[in-house]
Amino acid sequence: MAYTVVGKSVRRVDAVAKVTGKAKYTDDFSERNMLVGKILHSPYAHALVKSIDVSKAKALPGVEAVLTYKDLPDIRYATAIPGIIEAIATDDVTVAELKYGTAGHPYSLEENHRDKEDRNILTRKARFVGDNIAAVVAVDDLTASKALKLIEVEYEELEVLTSTDAALKEGAPLIHDDCERNILSSHGYEIGNLEEALQESDHVIEGEYETSIVQHCHLENQVSHAYVDSDRRIVIMTSTQIPHIVRRIVAQSLGISWGRVRVIKPYIGGGFGNKQDVCIEPLNAAMSLAVGGRPVRLELSREESMIDTRTRHAFKFKIRTGINNDGKINGIHISAVSNTGAYASHGHSIASSGGGKFRYLYPTKALKYDPITVYTNLPVAGAMRGYGTPQIFFAFESHIEDIAKKLNLDPIEIRKKNVVKEGHVDPLSKNTIRSCSIRECIDKGRELIKWDAKKALYKDQTGDIRRGLGMACFSYASGTYPVALELAGARIVMNQDGSVQLQLGATEIGQGSDTVFAQMVSEVLGIPMYMVHVISTQDTDITPFDTGSYASRQTYVSGMAVEKAALEVKKKVLAFASSMTDIPAHLLDLKEQAVVFKDSGEKVVDLEVVAMQSYYDRVNAQPITSDVSNNARINAIPFGVTFAEVEVDMKTGKIKVLEIYNVHDSGKIVNPLLAEGQVHGGVSMAIGYALSEQLLFDEKTGKPLNNNLLDYKLPTIMDTPDIGAAFIEKEDPTGPFGVKSLGEPPIVSPAPAIRNAVLDATDVAFNRIPMNPQRVFEKFKEKGLI
Repeated sequence: MAYTVVGKSVRRVDAVAKVTGKAKYTDDFSERNMLVGKILHSPYAHALVKSIDVSKAKALPGVEAVLTYKDLPDIRYATAIPGIIEAIATDDVTVAELKYGTAGHPYSLEENHRDKEDRNILTRKARFVGDNIAAVVAVDDLTASKALKLIEVEYEELEVLTSTDAALKEGAPLIHDDCERNILSSHGYEIGNLEEALQESDHVIEGEYETSIVQHCHLENQVSHAYVDSDRRIVIMTSTQIPHIVRRIVAQSLGISWGRVRVIKPYIGGGFGNKQDVCIEPLNAAMSLAVGGRPVRLELSREESMIDTRTRHAFKFKIRTGINNDGKINGIHISAVSNTGAYASHGHSIASSGGGKFRYLYPTKALKYDPITVYTNLPVAGAMRGYGTPQIFFAFESHIEDIAKKLNLDPIEIRKKNVVKEGHVDPLSKNTIRSCSIRECIDKGRELIKWDAKKALYKDQTGDIRRGLGMACFSYASGTYPVALELAGARIVMNQDGSVQLQLGATEIGQGSDTVFAQMVSEVLGIPMYMVHVISTQDTDITPFDTGSYASRQTYVSGMAVEKAALEVKKKVLAFASSMTDIPAHLLDLKEQAVVFKDSGEKVVDLEVVAMQSYYDRVNAQPITSDVSNNARINAIPFGVTFAEVEVDMKTGKIKVLEIYNVHDSGKIVNPLLAEGQVHGGVSMAIGYALSEQLLFDEKTGKPLNNNLLDYKLPTIMDTPDIGAAFIEKEDPTGPFGVKSLGEPPIVSPAPAIRNAVLDATDVAFNRIPMNPQRVFEKFKEKGLI
């Protein structure tokens, strides 16, 4: 039996543990006498705390500590907390030693993966409804909840700014004193001479588009617990996508050495980018320190998670495009206004990322991108699956559809005429397009949905029920290079029986990366999957360094480290076998749990014999291991397309997706079934983004109106059609086994494809999502259709 597993739909390595309930998540672990932490959230969107009285809360039996901004003064996630660190200092471990290595550390304010330090752990100035004012540590949930109600706070209400228009208005109050006109950043780019390109064009067409605030709604809410161990180190077990970055930010926020913080990430119940940020861990650590290092559990409710973690940025776009009669685009000008909410989080990098990834799809003579990111008194927007690309591709793929309709051009052909070709070098990032099958993706999607036949069938429709077809393209990236560091680590230890332990810094968050990495190791070492034991828990004390699970980087970037580690183990196995047999290592190979002759496949010695000998040879014993890191300074660009068929009820405004196909150029597909699952998950999220999901707020007060799973309208199985997934497998020469990314791309193009299908069905353009029945009904009424 040959162990060729890359490209096969093998079973997930965590499948049995998850379906039987044996997989342990953060809340499944406990420490003896664990205390409970709870947060007092501001009821006002913009207010100053004039006074705060916690005496009654502190007097409540069972309350161990109450913290306010006075206990954690003016912390911008990088300054020491007076009184807190001192509480755990001892004769053996002084305050100075706890802080050693932090102050003035050359990387304490590292550029890569660093958030703007604009938020205190607990604040005196509330900037959104849900901001953290105080915290309680008590013996149980009930006592903690009672204590919160006993905290007396007097607020001075300030003017509330819930929209970017209001925040940008002349004379508007500043949400952060250091940001003029409430603008976090306005950095963009320009390629070529835009005005010249527009003047050369036969037409200059304009459009305006808008997306809404949505929430991740992962199954597992934010949860962690923290304590101080016997070595006076802070230990945090948490549901996070970025354990090593959590360690850094907690250390900075507490003003202590990074080595004094240990972060453990067990199984995680989803994140979609929400857990790519550090939301609760610094406060949780401070809670533990406030009670002398005793263990404290902090878990947000669903209502808290939906407003006091992260959301997806809402955007407003204005687009001008210069185009010739034949459909050739000469120049594009995109202005974007991003609503980042009360604090920066990933802030302007979301707008920058969207503009950067969009650039790969339609290279033109001239492209100008003018984004601004604006503070408002709404919950904090941060990373969410797609990282700015669902917003900008909704806008431009809707815009290009509008252009095609206005100029009577075929919507497919106009895209094929302008999409990128292999060999293109991006003028800003210098990334080279080394593989590109976007045209084949378009042709495949057109065939799957029966585009030509249905277009003819649905022509000139009347009546209450109408159907239409739409499509939209996308480009993405495999990691963040050259914008940020792309370092990943992997460790392999071969056991005496020839099986291996694989330990990774890369975090499995449900996407299947552990399985894909196991397949890579199995393929290289010629052993069956059951002999690759993946350690899924990440622990910053022992896990190889990896920046985290985000940017669709795991299979591509972390996969490079895994392949490198496996090849090193293979080299050592063959070298040891050579020392045993006197056969030159270059003549040998690994296949089917044996060392074989490379040319004939004839067995030389069983792998188990080599592995056993490496442990117990009296002269040459040296267990076979590898521990490597890989710094990826390349980036492969995936492409793809969505084709959608919709049915629109003209009387009610109800839109139903009948068929939808997501076709991807993601290089070699390591595990087709897992890849299809990624597509299904991404498309279903995108359907909600297009048709129903939106966090709503009172415009005057900023209070959330639907931060729960009853009123926030996630699509159910009844709203989700059969989702078609297809792949054009053209291997990229830069990726391990020829892979490119797939995690985030499925969510990018379905929303504009659905929007364009509605346009085809009704002749009405919806330039704002979600297209819920209320909004559609009102638009039809405005157009005189009902």
